[in-house]
Amino acid sequence: MKAIAVNIDEVLYHYYKHNNKEVKKTIDWIRNDFKKKLFEYGDIQSILLLEGELWQRFYSTFQFILPIDFMINKRVRRPPDNPINALISFGNSLLYTKCISVIYQTHLNQTISYLHEPSEGRFSLSLDLSEMFKPVIVFKTIFDLVNNKKLRVKDHFEKKVNYCILNEKGRQLFIQAFEERLDKTFVNRKLNRKMTYKTAMKMDCYKLIKYLLEGKDFEFFSLKEGQ
Repeated sequence: MKAIAVNIDEVLYHYYKHNNKEVKKTIDWIRNDFKKKLFEYGDIQSILLLEGELWQRFYSTFQFILPIDFMINKRVRRPPDNPINALISFGNSLLYTKCISVIYQTHLNQTISYLHEPSEGRFSLSLDLSEMFKPVIVFKTIFDLVNNKKLRVKDHFEKKVNYCILNEKGRQLFIQAFEERLDKTFVNRKLNRKMTYKTAMKMDCYKLIKYLLEGKDFEFFSLKEGQ
């Protein structure tokens, strides 16, 4: 949970530094109220409710980051009802699939999770891993594509009755940008070496294994390690 908040904070702080001062309210909430509540809460249900508030506050900042065509009133998943919801759903599904692939390369059990409740028909640990990487991979990909006008509502989406999806050209553009983001190289400041975000995902799996087998502290990936 802390990992999600730290990475959302870092994403928003980038925009705050580039004169999107309106996002500061959410940054302050993360650094003060969120941290305090996370420390105080002792049951998983309260923590999950806090996570929901964290994401909602993040979504509320989109009005200051994205153009009007990509405004979001609320998060709608099945089916997405506007372009930004379509992008979030598509990006999340890609990241979930990628996390499944990464975890398969380790000895971790996909069905044993720590944040999401285990259930049939899904790999809950992949959902856990994907949460902390969503701000880094999914949302930075979305913001880049939209703000640089690589994705446009009139060219890359299909609107049917009350839901919205990416068309084939839009999906291809998103997948290409998503894969490029995963393969982007940064300098990990703690290890003082270059790595990709895909490698960072795998490293978090191995850090979790060391935590389980050796009791070593689990330090999640943070954007602070490299931009």
